[in-house]
Amino acid sequence: MNERLTVGQLFPGKIPSSMLRPKTQSASSEKTDSTFRHVLDEYVVKFSNHAAKRLEQRGLQLEPEQLSKIESAIDKAAAKGAKESLILMKDMALIVNVQKRTVVTAMDGDTMKDNIFTQIDSAVIIA
Repeated sequence: MNERLTVGQLFPGKIPSSMLRPKTQSASSEKTDSTFRHVLDEYVVKFSNHAAKRLEQRGLQLEPEQLSKIESAIDKAAAKGAKESLILMKDMALIVNVQKRTVVTAMDGDTMKDNIFTQIDSAVIIA
């Protein structure tokens, strides 16, 4: 019961250098910052200024659960090679640049009626 755990026991095999504690603080903070920024850019959904204004104008608010579903829809679209995708939710539509993971514009249910969506190559319907 008093056995000590070592790093090799927790992470068998080679340990990625990104998981090791850096020796110098200044160089490491820049590297950590850029790595963290890269992870954010790769996984987080962003909203363009235009999309943010449309959400505000139309009184649309996204709950964390909805954001999670949007992230999942973007992942599915990216897996199929989509570039510009229409994401349809029950009462809103979003046009998303899949590669940049950025919502370009947003519409509520009334706005999207009798509307033509152009310059998209895919659609994802979220239940």
